[in-house]
Amino acid sequence: MIEKILIANRGEIALRIIRACKELGIPTVAVYSTADSLSLHVRFADEAVCIGPANSQNSYLKQSQIISAAEVTNADAIHPGYGFLAENPDFAQMCLDNEIVFIGPSPSVIKRMGDKAEARATMKKAGVPIIPGSEDIISDIKTARKVAADIGYPVILKAVAGGGGRGMRIVREESQLEDAFSTAREEARTAFGNPAMYMERLIENARHIEVQIMGDNFGNIAFLGERECSIQRRHQKLIEESPSPAVTEDLREKFGKIAVRAAKTVNYSSAGTVEFLMDKHRNIYFMEMNTRIQVEHPVTEMVTGFDLLKEQINIANGLKLPRWLRKFRLRGHSIECRINAEDPYKNFRPSPGKITAFHAPGGPGTRMDTHVYAGYEIPSNYDSLLGKLITHGKDRKEAIARMERALDETIIEGVSTSIPFHQAIMKDPAFRAGDFHIDFLKDFKF
Repeated sequence: MIEKILIANRGEIALRIIRACKELGIPTVAVYSTADSLSLHVRFADEAVCIGPANSQNSYLKQSQIISAAEVTNADAIHPGYGFLAENPDFAQMCLDNEIVFIGPSPSVIKRMGDKAEARATMKKAGVPIIPGSEDIISDIKTARKVAADIGYPVILKAVAGGGGRGMRIVREESQLEDAFSTAREEARTAFGNPAMYMERLIENARHIEVQIMGDNFGNIAFLGERECSIQRRHQKLIEESPSPAVTEDLREKFGKIAVRAAKTVNYSSAGTVEFLMDKHRNIYFMEMNTRIQVEHPVTEMVTGFDLLKEQINIANGLKLPRWLRKFRLRGHSIECRINAEDPYKNFRPSPGKITAFHAPGGPGTRMDTHVYAGYEIPSNYDSLLGKLITHGKDRKEAIARMERALDETIIEGVSTSIPFHQAIMKDPAFRAGDFHIDFLKDFKF
């Protein structure tokens, strides 16, 4: 059994993992950069180790430093959270080589599903519907032109090792292709150290639907409902909800069967997410599989009553999934707003600085996952996420009403935040009616 867990991350997800560990009675070790010495995850962990300077390349991404911190503190397991090293197969393997449990899927699964081109090929072979696109990596503009001509414009270029919208470019006509291909490759090289690209047909006005799955080490896979993630800006999700207002019971069953088939194909274990696009005709297309816990996991927890973080740890401890998961039913509706230190009135410009006043909302069906407090200095070195505000209600109407009330109650002073943007979205008639898609914000007047 796992005796101590080191958390190889920062911010709200590190604090979330610490809370799960406390409820399981497992001691924790926080690692932190010099910029995060006053972060709450450092304060609430049982032990804390500084692993380097503010630059993440020399701290949170420094694999040898994290392994050394685990060895010094006698941590026998590492939880990577999301981002940083969470989907790095080399780090997962390094953990195993040093007899440390990596709380996540196997290195081979991470590698197989992290390579977007290989993931597409794997899913196609398994009979999972995929978006028409390139069969292999596109290494030059000549090949890119041929593939684009074959599948038809508009197309979208994607980094093989990508995520978070980086290394992606939409191309509507051939004259745009060369510049887009060059720019996307360089962005992918900088962000992921891998310039390899692939191409898909662009499915316009689609819904972004993702499916939460959980697998144990005995071949059991559970389907935990879908999340609607179509409210996004520059491929970055801003609002998520479960269930999707566009998914019927029949469609939900279809999503679940496809996602479970995808997970079984690669012998998946731990928490994972299968992401899909759904077009206006309700055709479903596989996008990718995220081999980690997602930022938006709380909405699934709210509608299922199931603690995904604790279950991840239980699976790593060799336990089976609970039998009741096979017959669970979604309960009510949940919405999450990502609160970022950004100014929505100035094109979402980052707003680092000191939080001079902070108050988290409360009341029925309200949850806020955050690592900030009054007096906290927001580092400029990392993602601008301050926290996630989540509400739950008996139906979507009540969840929205509670979100409006919770946003009004939230006080964050000293920096600009995305709260006014979220308030405007909650009041929008099309959003309230569930009538939106991934391009919704292009025409949204704020």
